[in-house]
Amino acid sequence: MRQDWISFARATVPRYTSYPTAVQFNDGIGARQVGDWAATVDPHGAISVYVHVPFCEQLCWYCGCHTSVPNGYARVERYVDQLHREIDLWARQVGAHDGVKHLHFGGGSPNALSASDFVAVVNRIEAAFTLRSDAEIAVELDPRSLTPERIAALAISGVTRASLGVQTLSRPVQEAINRVQPREMIEESVESLRKAGIAAINMDLMYGLPHQRVEDVVEAARFAAGMGTDRVAVFGYAHVPWFAKHQRAINAEALPGLGERFHQAEAVGATLSAAGYAAIGLDHFARPGDEMAVAAKAGALHRNFQGYTTDPCDTLIGLGVSSISAFRQGFAQNTKDRRAWEAAIAEGRLPTERGVTLTDDDRLRGRAIEALMCNLTVDTAAICREKSVAEDALDGAIERARPLEAAGLCEIEGRCITVPEEARALMRTVARCFDAYVPAEDAAPRHARAV
Repeated sequence: MRQDWISFARATVPRYTSYPTAVQFNDGIGARQVGDWAATVDPHGAISVYVHVPFCEQLCWYCGCHTSVPNGYARVERYVDQLHREIDLWARQVGAHDGVKHLHFGGGSPNALSASDFVAVVNRIEAAFTLRSDAEIAVELDPRSLTPERIAALAISGVTRASLGVQTLSRPVQEAINRVQPREMIEESVESLRKAGIAAINMDLMYGLPHQRVEDVVEAARFAAGMGTDRVAVFGYAHVPWFAKHQRAINAEALPGLGERFHQAEAVGATLSAAGYAAIGLDHFARPGDEMAVAAKAGALHRNFQGYTTDPCDTLIGLGVSSISAFRQGFAQNTKDRRAWEAAIAEGRLPTERGVTLTDDDRLRGRAIEALMCNLTVDTAAICREKSVAEDALDGAIERARPLEAAGLCEIEGRCITVPEEARALMRTVARCFDAYVPAEDAAPRHARAV
């Protein structure tokens, strides 16, 4: 890493999976307002649905997701029962639309659900919203609890894409993060999924984990490529123990330093690029023929709460505790408290806890941030014309980017900002120039470091 970039790499910046980010969500958004938003979806447009499964059979200490260990299936069973009721609530609120184009299960570990419960949830969503014949159904999976029965349930339910949490193959690193899964287990999972007809396989890898070395991330990247993985997401471990309390089990002294993290990120990217993968945005890689690579090349890539996506839908219905929904008018998040979530559903109201209403300025800035995060370049004049505002409306962001241009993090030509390839890992720092909600420099940390 260039020495003059260290201060930028240390800075905490949002991941910009939305704008405004979740930090700006407030309790002024409630169930009634969200119901009004849902009633006004485009009747000629498709929608997306996200299902959050907040359970894992064992906690991984690196994880920052909203999840827990159920200690038996009774809690999961109760959750599924309430999930069915929430689906019905949303079905009564959402106006006419053209069916579900993308259905995504995340967690936690969605395969914490029994085979029969997973099928039942998909069937309930189909009955409530209608799955389009060309719908993508994607599921995040934990290889350690991926049984033949669960794989059969995925196939029966029409799952088209499976994402496996690989993270690392190094046994010492796996032990340090409480996620031991032998290479053979992952290989068997991939083979079984493909035999079941689920051909599209993603893998998640991580760098910056305790005791992790450059050779470890290279090994994992070569493994992913060797398995013929369609998409690889490469995430830097974010050590935020003030937010994710179980991260306190990780020895901070065993974490790689900033320079080592940067070398690991570069090494995994170089390995995947050498294997023929196209770099996608900040942290994704895809085979050239994959839909995501095609969309990126065509400038049609998008970014939402699940990260980079080919999903163009304006409406996203979030189901389950902590899930976030998106509408043209704004964002709304379900309560993170399971009991409060259950109580709201029992009372027949949407379990919305907070959110934010979008202003025209939010939409303008959000569109510019998405373009930069997806394409490494943004023509602010074109974005302004698209949003029917004066072409100089984002000139303030360009001026904020001038010091970054001097540091080599971006290039400015007229009203175009471009992030060079060597600064790809720091693109969020450039995107931050468009953020009107940037807190004071001495504010408490609320995001992960840039690298």
